[in-house]
Amino acid sequence: MICISAPMGVFAATDKGVLRLALLPVPDVLPVYVALEKGYFDELGVEVEALPVGSAVERDQLMQAGKADGMINEISGAANFNREKIQVKIISVARSPIGESPLFRILAAPGSGITSVADLADIPIGISKNTVIEYISTRLLTFGGLKEEQIVYKSVPVLPERLQLLLQGQLKAVTLPDPLGAAAMEAGAVEVINDLSRRDVSASVITFTTEAIESKAELLKNFMVAWNRAAEDINTDPAAFKELVLKKIRVPKNIQEKFVTPPLPLKAIPSKMQWDDVMAWMMEKNLISAPLIYEESVVSDFLPQ
Repeated sequence: MICISAPMGVFAATDKGVLRLALLPVPDVLPVYVALEKGYFDELGVEVEALPVGSAVERDQLMQAGKADGMINEISGAANFNREKIQVKIISVARSPIGESPLFRILAAPGSGITSVADLADIPIGISKNTVIEYISTRLLTFGGLKEEQIVYKSVPVLPERLQLLLQGQLKAVTLPDPLGAAAMEAGAVEVINDLSRRDVSASVITFTTEAIESKAELLKNFMVAWNRAAEDINTDPAAFKELVLKKIRVPKNIQEKFVTPPLPLKAIPSKMQWDDVMAWMMEKNLISAPLIYEESVVSDFLPQ
């Protein structure tokens, strides 16, 4: 989940009867695999092709090359595609912090003595800069009482490296997404704060190209019906999909036995307040030259009735 400087090009057309999705191995994408396994897409006449990707950069490149119609990403990532012209639109929230299941955690190294946000003042925190990780980290830390001038970041873009530096004590703190964050805690890291304390700053989203939205509108409506059916199934009985989760989602070995599939939101889009806050942060970081208009990048037309 990263906000990169994607080259602005023209998205190529894809087959009219197929929806191709670039999917990272994260819990947020699970409804696609559940809907495929249960035949929900077939029932609704939607052919979905899942395109597994190993990184957010690879995912965004597939989108830019016109090889994918849609993806699960985040608000800042969608906005990044739309810096110069509207190329993608968010049609739904995919995952948000619900119950006791955060998306991101700020963690302290084992034995560091750090237990509170106040302890992180002037301590370098490992993140990937100019990404959703930095945005959420900043919002959580200021919510926890730090002033922006007390926040120090160290760029460690590769997640496994960030985890190892934390566990080895070479970094005193890092921000990690779950399930990697949960794996770090299992290995002795200490949670300082997570996004359950600021549920409004975290959300992954379902994003499609404007071309797909214009040429495949009916397919997208049926796609979202199937997605929500699958999400309801996951929420009702998460344990039923353990085997599928371990096959499709990257879950570290040390928590595979105890990992519980997180609950998912239903029939929701990001709020204008969420969008505007991301715009404010992107402006601060000079990632965009002017705030993008919410209604031009977020649509509710495809949410099931």
